[in-house]
Amino acid sequence: FLARHDSDAFSRWQAFNTLLTDALIAAFRQILGGEQPVFAQRLTELAGNIAGDEALEPAYRALALALPGDADIARDIGKNIDPDAIQAAREALTLAIGSANRDTFAGLYDRLADKAAFSPDAASAGRRALRNILLDYLSLQPGGAALAISHFQSATNMTDRAAALTVLAHRHHGSPEAIKALAAFETTYGSDPLVMDKWFQIQASVPGPQAVDTVRALTAHPAFSMANPNRVRSLIGTFSSANQTGFHRADGEGYRFFSRTVLEVEKRNPQVAARLATALRSWRSLEPGRQAK
Repeated sequence: FLARHDSDAFSRWQAFNTLLTDALIAAFRQILGGEQPVFAQRLTELAGNIAGDEALEPAYRALALALPGDADIARDIGKNIDPDAIQAAREALTLAIGSANRDTFAGLYDRLADKAAFSPDAASAGRRALRNILLDYLSLQPGGAALAISHFQSATNMTDRAAALTVLAHRHHGSPEAIKALAAFETTYGSDPLVMDKWFQIQASVPGPQAVDTVRALTAHPAFSMANPNRVRSLIGTFSSANQTGFHRADGEGYRFFSRTVLEVEKRNPQVAARLATALRSWRSLEPGRQAK
């Protein structure tokens, strides 16, 4: 995608991504110090300017507005990592950008709605990507859960439907809207293994300490089997590699559940177990309490 843009556009994306990263690291340190994170007004305004700049392709704007992930921020910090503080920093920045640009984002979200039949072409995919990232920002605003469930119910393609389900599960975990959407998705696609892998992935990546209990419960789901490598990767692999707050739960329960599961998988498929175990490689970068666990 970036190869289709000139070097100046790429440099602008790099510069904005660096600003976001620096802001998140600063917020991480403020949170560890017991302070509420504060973000520069110019940063939230710039996010709004990028979103509304019609001279930029929608796909480019979607890429620019995507915050660096938890693992990316942890890698840049390098040591004494507290995943909960990183997640709190990302949540705070998402809320700050969404609040500062609520009207702009809402208007653009409405204008990007597909009026025609689904098309897989690049331009249409870019508009969907931008609309879905705007949905994520708007989901933390008043009425966010209602907007997300409306997006889910009106979706005409898997990209939009899965994006809305992810927003509901991650931003409104345990809400009636999230529970309803997860159940509807399972009812509709329960016989499609690939789509159900996505259903497991979405739930395994929901941030927060409750993730361990969620994943443990899902191992008893009729559609899950320790003998199915794809299903193990979608649930256990996603939990351990893509859920920093759940896997690295401060009391060590994520590690205890994970180690027991890896030993069980190893009896059936040593290669999958070995691949799963690589999630433990980063332990030296964690803060001392989690390192000890």
